[in-house]
Amino acid sequence: MLDIKRLRAEPEPARKALARRGDPDLLVLLDRALELDEARRELIGEVEALKQQRNEASKQVGQRKRRGEDAAALIDEMQGVAEQIRGLDARLSEVDDDLETTLLGIPNLPDARLPEGGADDYEIVAEWGDPVPSVGLRPHWEIGAELGILDLERGAKLAGSGFPLFIGEGARLVRALLQFMLDLHTRAHGYTEVAPPFVANRPTMTATGQLPKFEEDMYRTDPDDLFLIPTAEVPLTNISRDEVLEGPDLPVALTAYTPCFRREAGAAGRDTRGLLRVHQFDKVELVRLTTPDRSDEELELLTGHAERVLQLLEIPYRKILLASGDIGFANAITYDLEAWAGGVGEWLEVSSCSCFTDYQARRLGLRFRPAPGQSLEFVHTLNGSGVALPRTIIALIENGQREDGSVRLPAALHSYFGGELIEAS
Repeated sequence: MLDIKRLRAEPEPARKALARRGDPDLLVLLDRALELDEARRELIGEVEALKQQRNEASKQVGQRKRRGEDAAALIDEMQGVAEQIRGLDARLSEVDDDLETTLLGIPNLPDARLPEGGADDYEIVAEWGDPVPSVGLRPHWEIGAELGILDLERGAKLAGSGFPLFIGEGARLVRALLQFMLDLHTRAHGYTEVAPPFVANRPTMTATGQLPKFEEDMYRTDPDDLFLIPTAEVPLTNISRDEVLEGPDLPVALTAYTPCFRREAGAAGRDTRGLLRVHQFDKVELVRLTTPDRSDEELELLTGHAERVLQLLEIPYRKILLASGDIGFANAITYDLEAWAGGVGEWLEVSSCSCFTDYQARRLGLRFRPAPGQSLEFVHTLNGSGVALPRTIIALIENGQREDGSVRLPAALHSYFGGELIEAS
């Protein structure tokens, strides 16, 4: 959530920043928030003036009674003032609710470093590895079916399209990748591993920005009003909600494996072959909480941790800086890591690493004390996939395919998988 005090003090910079997202409706929401804020402050002023008037009348009533004088007129006046206060308080409550709802609908301000434009206007920041030529390579859905490790038809029979079924060596590959990544991030990168719930309540989903904006993309349980989490970012970032952290304890670095569930209501018909776009997938998530002065450095560090996964898996990738009109709702700045998949001949996003500045922390009520006796400040939150499995598996299978039909695995996975090759059983 944006700081209404900052919006009030600097409305024009906020307008210019929101305009970079390319949605004119956001400027309407901003103006609405500023109007509600002004109305709120006027109501507060009226209520305070009436309360002062009531207090003065109350004193006078006491004085008249002590003198044995009639105070009935003043008492009637106080009752009228009290009625006005009740009416204004009710109106103030409505305005507060409207202001909060409006602010929840306004995304974070894009970082000034982002290129202008939309999905096709990213900036390639770095590249690693040599993409294998896609000529003569087969897509993962063909290889997976022949090896008996991926059964999309039976997965669809169990739960519908977009719910893949890994079998035998395929299931072992999933398990090996998860264990490899968790070991890397906890042992080499210093993250604390967490095993969180796979469902979250409405306040938890709201705090990280999934609600109310993206409720149609979530799987919701009824009557519990719980949501299957779309990413471990949600529970990990919420662990310290409404708490005060101590400055010396920052940064906090957390990692978790969870399945992720996304309806992706607005993505129907896009990239539906194989594992390119699914509704349930496994992912290892990285979350960091830090001080505002270190958030830029922490973003580079976190992104480097995700990059290390791809390097050890010997997957060629590129690091891109998303444009201002393509970043997520709560994001201020985002790097995407795109893995090369030779069979489909595409760069596939396997990780998004983002800084949210204090946007999520304001929703979370998550602050820190820089030092004893100093004023509290909001933390900066960051997260990134470290990494997501489906498209990583695509890259491994398609890039590692051999003429005899087997798939060569990188050395980093041999001990976890129990071998160098995936072969037909």
